[in-house]
Amino acid sequence: MTTVPPLHALHALGQSVWFDFIRRDLLQSGALAQMVERDRLMGVTSNPAIFEKAISSGAEYKADLTAMKELCARDPKRAYENLAVADIKLACDQLAPVFASTKGRDGYVSLEVSPKLARDTAGTLAEARRLWKEVGRPNLMIKVPATPEGVPAIRELISEGMNINVTLLFSVNAYIAVANAYMTGLEALRARGGDVTKVASVASFFVSRVDSAIDPELDKLAANPALAATAAALRGRLAIANAKRAYQAYTSLSASPRWKALAAAGARPQRLLWASTGTKDSRYSDVLYVEELIGPDTVNTVPPQTLDAFREHGKARGTLAEGLAGSQQALDQLQLVGIDLETVCGRLLDEGVKLFDVAFDKLIGAVSAHGK
Repeated sequence: MTTVPPLHALHALGQSVWFDFIRRDLLQSGALAQMVERDRLMGVTSNPAIFEKAISSGAEYKADLTAMKELCARDPKRAYENLAVADIKLACDQLAPVFASTKGRDGYVSLEVSPKLARDTAGTLAEARRLWKEVGRPNLMIKVPATPEGVPAIRELISEGMNINVTLLFSVNAYIAVANAYMTGLEALRARGGDVTKVASVASFFVSRVDSAIDPELDKLAANPALAATAAALRGRLAIANAKRAYQAYTSLSASPRWKALAAAGARPQRLLWASTGTKDSRYSDVLYVEELIGPDTVNTVPPQTLDAFREHGKARGTLAEGLAGSQQALDQLQLVGIDLETVCGRLLDEGVKLFDVAFDKLIGAVSAHGK
């Protein structure tokens, strides 16, 4: 009896695996193409932190940085973009066969607008349009954070026919706002005679960071004898419960007359993408945030260590529809012990923007250093 590789089994269950990593040697060595063949890898995501690590430590960038010495000194952001755009173009080209074979469902590569623009709608629009034009690939996704200022930009960019990866989603309410922005953008595109069948989007819902934020609060509550048992039982459960609630919202929106009208016109669903799926607490399984969030019409973007771990010992079955009553109970109990999930999610959004901002500053600093 032939055993189906775990990553292939995810594909069979309707979930696409994307790689949360990019670096030039991955592209030049043929490793990305090998992963597409071996692991059914279907896409690539990037962010400022990933590019910072790649460019700061990757020897393969040194020649280009040396050649751009003057630009590195004068405009390090432009020099960085030259490197990033070259990598993204190459990745898009290598994933073009996936894009073609899946008829535009997968095969995407994401490039994020500067985190400096997270609170700037007009700035986000201008940079997204510029990067979209510079890369010039149909399987590019522009990444825009789900800040209050980002949501109107997302709506407008969708209406212009761009593919958008909405990032830094933590709250189910924020996800619903983004899903509505996607539909509004498609409706505007259709009204002006655009082709809604050519637009793709994912809503990147962050997972492990929710447990990382809530678990320490639960640990504090465990000092109270009256709350100790409940706090212990909730530990490590809220991130998955929150994600499952987001998926329930997705299924409800998919059944709405509004979405059905768009689907009838050929619009693609805005799939939920599980992000931040590397386990950060060694007490939990290293594949926890993959195994517990498997279901149709979803994407899981995994970092290298998590991809390796799931390839080696992951178990795939449809889990997104399991334990929904227990997940809701966990969310209710969290509220009862005095932790407001919406407040936590708002804090995580602010922290996420700041973390990418810091990574971007380090990245620009590293590029600037080559101009000296």
